[in-house]
Amino acid sequence: MEKPRQGFWGLWNISFGFFGIQIGFALQNGNMSRIFQALGTSLDDLPALWIAAPLTGLLVQPLIGHFSDRTWLGRLGRRRPYFLAGAFLAALSLFVMPLSEVLLVAAVMLWILDASLNISMEPFRAFVGDMLRKDQHTAGYAVQTAFIGAGAVVGSVFPYVLDSWGVANVAPIGHIPDTVKYSFWFGGLALFVAVLWTVLTTKEYSPAEMEMFDGPAPDSGLTMRALASRSLAGATLWIVAGGAITFLVATLGLEKEVYLLGALLAGYGIASLIAIRMAKSGRDNNILSHIVGDFSGMPDIMKKLALAQFFSWSALFIMWIYTTPVVAQYMFGSADPASEAYGDGSNWVGTLFAIYNGVAALAALLLLPKMAAKFGKVKTHIACLVAGSAGYLSFLFIRDPNLLIFSELGIGIAWASILAMPYAILASSLPPSKMGVYMGLFNVFVVIPQLLVATVMGSILKAFFPTEPIWTMAFAAVVMLCAALAMLRVKEVSD
Repeated sequence: MEKPRQGFWGLWNISFGFFGIQIGFALQNGNMSRIFQALGTSLDDLPALWIAAPLTGLLVQPLIGHFSDRTWLGRLGRRRPYFLAGAFLAALSLFVMPLSEVLLVAAVMLWILDASLNISMEPFRAFVGDMLRKDQHTAGYAVQTAFIGAGAVVGSVFPYVLDSWGVANVAPIGHIPDTVKYSFWFGGLALFVAVLWTVLTTKEYSPAEMEMFDGPAPDSGLTMRALASRSLAGATLWIVAGGAITFLVATLGLEKEVYLLGALLAGYGIASLIAIRMAKSGRDNNILSHIVGDFSGMPDIMKKLALAQFFSWSALFIMWIYTTPVVAQYMFGSADPASEAYGDGSNWVGTLFAIYNGVAALAALLLLPKMAAKFGKVKTHIACLVAGSAGYLSFLFIRDPNLLIFSELGIGIAWASILAMPYAILASSLPPSKMGVYMGLFNVFVVIPQLLVATVMGSILKAFFPTEPIWTMAFAAVVMLCAALAMLRVKEVSD
């Protein structure tokens, strides 16, 4: 039995909540570096403060995916309880964040905000897979991407609009400008209303209906038996690798943030060691064993997509951290966060982010479905990633800020594809009963590169070009091209 085909308004309602969630992410991505610098942090300390966001996603998304696969709250459904809870907490965080006048408070609020956004966001990925037939996955994720782009445009451009209306865009060090404050408060309200729309206008399929559509869920005992058969040596190697990185940081005097990378590797090794031992002793009915087992038993196509995700999101995170200081210094002539020129540069970055997200929204609706139908999802994604690499590379040669609009065209096309194609390919290959946990685990390959950038990029910048952040864009161009090359290993999946 096939799921009913969704019309335009069905696709709209399923993903409209992502419009609000992305307003929150856009405000975070476009303004947190500015907030941190306004509260007194230096350029090379920015990556360390940004660690909170990806680390939160790494911890939250697999857990939310695991629980949402197993949730059913009657009329409220499976995924929608998480939409609602995350949206409420994220809206509250957006209201509190701009009131921060101490750097530590702002960093903690970023942690809470990102956790809340992830609680809402992760089930939305699985929600598309739950609600749509396989032959509508590309359309479903394209519409979701369009809402992501539209929400990001609104969130990115709002400080610029307020500035044009005469709202104060400059504040002394230790204070946050009014344009940022009012933008965050508007974003909190918009986020909650948009998510509430999806909650009220959609009806999820019950477990019995899902079984009719997709057949009985696969035996989870197979995963646990596979976990129990694993050698402890592999888990031990992760611990050794984490210890080796920690030793190198201490010996070579690397930035202290790199300790986190060693801790994460060792932590995964310890978690795997515990999960395997528990599975071998027959105590496998626990969250840790299920998540470690699902991670180690992920489908082959997910492993190949993971490598492309790793490189894609490394490039994106470099862009989010460093575009503001790059544009302010090279196009507006100031590296001083308290200066008017720096504020103008920051606002222009908001506009540039709005442009690439607007391009992404249009590309998702008008370009990607046609390209995917003609060339396939894999070739479409490769072409879009190459366009993104060219966009990053152009930053090295452009000094007129207006010409950066052309750079954002390539970046926007890549962004649209990154948000749609991998998920459309993956959703058609996953067991429906594990859609949530696998989408959450897939996020690991979004988060790990962000943590790597946040821990290592500061050290590279400080060591090789402490006053020349423009070279971060060269890094972004190279790693985005690596993502395109990694996609050559992925075979097309028919709907």
